[in-house]
Amino acid sequence: MARLSSLGGAAALLLSMMLLTSCDSSPQSGHVLDEAKLAGRQAATFPQADEDYFRDMDNGVALTPDEVKGRNMWVVWTGGNDRFWDTMTTATFGGFDLLKIISSHPSLKSDRESRWSWLGLVNEPCFDKAAGPDPNRFGLWLDVRSKNCPADPFENEKKYPGVAIGARGKQIAKDVTLPVGSYFGYATGIVGLRLFPNPDFDESAAKNWDAEKYYTDEKYYNDPKLVRPYRVGMSCGFCHVGPSPIHPPADPRHPQWAELNSTVGAQYMWVDRLFIYGADPKNFMYQLVKTYRPGAMDTSLVSTDYINNPRTMNAFYSLLPRLGVAKRWGKETLAGGELNNKQLNDYSSAPALTQFFEKPDTVWTPHVLKDGSDAVGALGALNRVYLNIGLFSEEWLLHFNPVAGGKPITPIEIAVAEKNSAYWQATEAGTFDMAQFFLKAGQPDHLKDAPGGDKYLTADAATLARGKTVFAETCARCHSSKLPEKVAGLDPSGCAGPDYLACWKRYWNYTKTDEFKSEMRKIVSAPDFLDGNYLSTDVRIPATLLRTNACSPLATNALGGNIWDNFSSKSYKELPSIGTITVQDPFTGELKPYKMPANGRGYTRVPSLISIWSTAPFLLNNSLGPFDESPSVDARMNVFQASIEQLLWPEKRERDKLLGDKAAGAIDRTTARSWINIPGGYIAVPEPFDQLQSALHRTLHRWLPGLFATGGEVTLGPIPKGTPVNLLANIRVLAETDDPAQKVRHDADLLDFVLKLKADVLPLPADVSDDELQQKFANLKEPMLRLSKCPDFVVNRGHYFGTAEFNNVEGLSDDEKSFAPEPALSDDDKRALIEFLKTF
Repeated sequence: MARLSSLGGAAALLLSMMLLTSCDSSPQSGHVLDEAKLAGRQAATFPQADEDYFRDMDNGVALTPDEVKGRNMWVVWTGGNDRFWDTMTTATFGGFDLLKIISSHPSLKSDRESRWSWLGLVNEPCFDKAAGPDPNRFGLWLDVRSKNCPADPFENEKKYPGVAIGARGKQIAKDVTLPVGSYFGYATGIVGLRLFPNPDFDESAAKNWDAEKYYTDEKYYNDPKLVRPYRVGMSCGFCHVGPSPIHPPADPRHPQWAELNSTVGAQYMWVDRLFIYGADPKNFMYQLVKTYRPGAMDTSLVSTDYINNPRTMNAFYSLLPRLGVAKRWGKETLAGGELNNKQLNDYSSAPALTQFFEKPDTVWTPHVLKDGSDAVGALGALNRVYLNIGLFSEEWLLHFNPVAGGKPITPIEIAVAEKNSAYWQATEAGTFDMAQFFLKAGQPDHLKDAPGGDKYLTADAATLARGKTVFAETCARCHSSKLPEKVAGLDPSGCAGPDYLACWKRYWNYTKTDEFKSEMRKIVSAPDFLDGNYLSTDVRIPATLLRTNACSPLATNALGGNIWDNFSSKSYKELPSIGTITVQDPFTGELKPYKMPANGRGYTRVPSLISIWSTAPFLLNNSLGPFDESPSVDARMNVFQASIEQLLWPEKRERDKLLGDKAAGAIDRTTARSWINIPGGYIAVPEPFDQLQSALHRTLHRWLPGLFATGGEVTLGPIPKGTPVNLLANIRVLAETDDPAQKVRHDADLLDFVLKLKADVLPLPADVSDDELQQKFANLKEPMLRLSKCPDFVVNRGHYFGTAEFNNVEGLSDDEKSFAPEPALSDDDKRALIEFLKTF
């Protein structure tokens, strides 16, 4: 899942022609079936589980039978994506392997006891650490279910029979039959990961299998032809289940179900260590994913858009109030394949739920993704997630070269999934129950209800009153779903579409008036202000106002004709350009204008402030504030205090190690000299010529000795220490335009980069000095900047509201200057605001 296109786009272009991940072009989009369909299974044979096994989770909320099914689906349903995650080991050149993540072999970086500290993954209750190889699991070191615990009900293959395909259910060795298992798989000991017998593990694969070599022999486990006995599937809960803020685990290594919450997000997950488990700083892959701060990941990792864009894993709070926000400001128009999304109306006739869709093409929708691109209704947002984590990978992977890129992306069509994927149909049938579960379970976690939380809350009424006033005048216009009944601009329908920016500016100007501030002070001062308040308008804010890092607003996967075309609205695709933003040269600090493109890009939806005390660090990439692995109330409050101070006092933010105060904040740079290494086994050779592979390797080594080793390994580099990671990560491999002139210009820039790379860097010896390496690599700066899809490198800038920095507009574009000036808060006002925020 690591974005290997971000090795550097030119390298991806060169390698994507040779990799096993992209060499099979025979299946045709629209004509492939998923494994369930191939096995003759229909969607109705995959009902969601009804056992209330997780009853103690989510602060013990009582659920109806349908809501129980929804939670079970969230935590254990993988929809056949174990097939996809198995392929990702090859697609990441062996860097990512879930079967090793769930193991406790001594050769690995972590085991069950260290899993929380090293990976930030949630250990499932009722398991013990593996003491050795398990003969019943083909010698793998997997967590063992505790003897004093009841059986996992989801493993019941009689009630939930798995898909009998390939070797499943067949004899693969003497006295050994590969089980079929349940369609929910086996529990692994990690919440959200489920284990499935690998249908490709036939008699031949069983003879070749050696568990000890799988853990210790690099040549053995890096063989892309190696078939593992199990595949690991991933549920949504893997990225969203975490420690309860108000019932935190006494020991996060050994949590109980009552100490876990399904909707808070995986705030503690170390995605860098998870997806490049070797964690070698000399591997540029690791340098890339190291930019994913704990709790953040790039959701376009696989269907890459050539933008390194880690974002926090969403918490789901107060869905019902959020739907109310959608009804007021979330009106969108659908067209084409967008109309194939399921709506609440398809499952309910209750007026409270059917009001969010009006035939033929109008939907009122929340925006879950950070860029506000998922705009087709609540169910569409949920269903899209399953595709993004590998459901119906037989079709999905035909629309792009996974990870490596280098191929134009085309939309995956809902109509095709509905026709050819039983797993997709079963998922559509279940997400309504999941939505009902969220309506019930996603309640705010208040600091006053947490153990010891009272000591962090002020009892001074005057301070709280002042904090409410500051919030009303400065923050509520974006961070309250309770606003005056009549507001200029966004009402009544949100103005989504080509007029949106003009509508937004009218609204923003209105919020500066005494009339708005007076009304807002009354609303915030009301005793029921926080009741049913989503603490967000959920609308899209232009980056010219936010001045936060622009890589998320520049994401392209939801644009018309791209992979998520069917899951973004016509209104989104018609959004106008926000104008010009200002970015900084990562080597000199020079300010440069950058014209933001239109058709959806340029905006960030407003996050909710519900339970803000428990959700730090801040900003959309968790770049504002420190990290503490402890989920205790004291640790959360220490992180909250440090993070909120960085938000309100920008001078406290981390600065770039090279540019210092010349930069607006921190730039992610490589921490060591690094290389892009691809084992020779992952370089594909067409079958008729595979006997010539050794000769080919020798020839490539002779042509490009700095790139190809004699054994076939590919080594690209060295990349100097201190290189901005996104200088390589954001290279535009494809022109992505229909304009012939722009295509020619792009191809010329790409050729310039490749030639300079070949001439200046690839021939360098391994022992080249740091000074010479930096000098040679400097020649690549301008070509890479010209090819960049996001030339914004400062990751923790922006959101300067209420600070003097907001009015510091020297060197900014006219579009950015148009929002200033704004009143700056005094230190006392900021401290009062913080006290009020703690009550959220």
